[in-house]
Amino acid sequence: MTASHRPRDESRIRLDSTAHLMDSISSQRPGPPALVLVAHGSRDPRALHTVRALMERVRRLRPAVPVRLGHIELNEPLLPDALAALGTAPAVLVPLLLTHGHHVKRDIPEAVAATAPHVRVAAPLGPHPLLVDTLYARLVAAGWRTRTSEATRRGSGVVLAAAGSRDPGSAVDTRRTARLLADRLGVPVVPAYASAATPTVPAALRALAADGRHRIAVASCFTAPGRFATQCAEQAPWIASAPLGAHPAMARLVLHRYDQALTRARPEPELASA
Repeated sequence: MTASHRPRDESRIRLDSTAHLMDSISSQRPGPPALVLVAHGSRDPRALHTVRALMERVRRLRPAVPVRLGHIELNEPLLPDALAALGTAPAVLVPLLLTHGHHVKRDIPEAVAATAPHVRVAAPLGPHPLLVDTLYARLVAAGWRTRTSEATRRGSGVVLAAAGSRDPGSAVDTRRTARLLADRLGVPVVPAYASAATPTVPAALRALAADGRHRIAVASCFTAPGRFATQCAEQAPWIASAPLGAHPAMARLVLHRYDQALTRARPEPELASA
């Protein structure tokens, strides 16, 4: 090989070495923490189908983030199994729950403390404006008119049907969601519960009717179809919206809670609902 060829060859060697070094550094750089959706679980097969559809929508929005699933009960994988599968990899649990109830305050943090202390727990999905965006869209899809006369609004109302909890913090969150939805719709929105809290959906319907509201919709504040969601919808005197499901705003809300959890200085089981 002549001397005239050496600089070119040496330059190529340096470039190849640099590229190899950069590839090595890139391969060692950790990826983003996994996002584990924590669903309640249901005997209704539509619930699991809905949660998986939401998972896929989240994956499409953030392809670099591994998205997994765990259930509190009734469906597999159960949360302890999902946590075990993580090993020591970092992750954020995002509860597919709508208030700060017992599952969020106790069950999920206890499961993390027992098996995966390196995992962060995000806030529940509600209350939040993106949740209200979904409730509004589901009502419109069910037949709620976005433009009505003043007389029609005076005769209209909504019952926000939720699962219910004995935890008073859960009711506070549901009432806040109801206020946000009322501001959006321009009509009264009364929170009501399928179990464990009052008022019940029939009682809320009667209260609105007694106030002269006879065009009453039931807004389904449930993540996925199930027994409670079906029972509440069946009591609607006019229209009932579908559960929140895999609406695009729900996927954005999941990622918002994930990002919030990652920006905290240290993992905590509970955080503000804003």
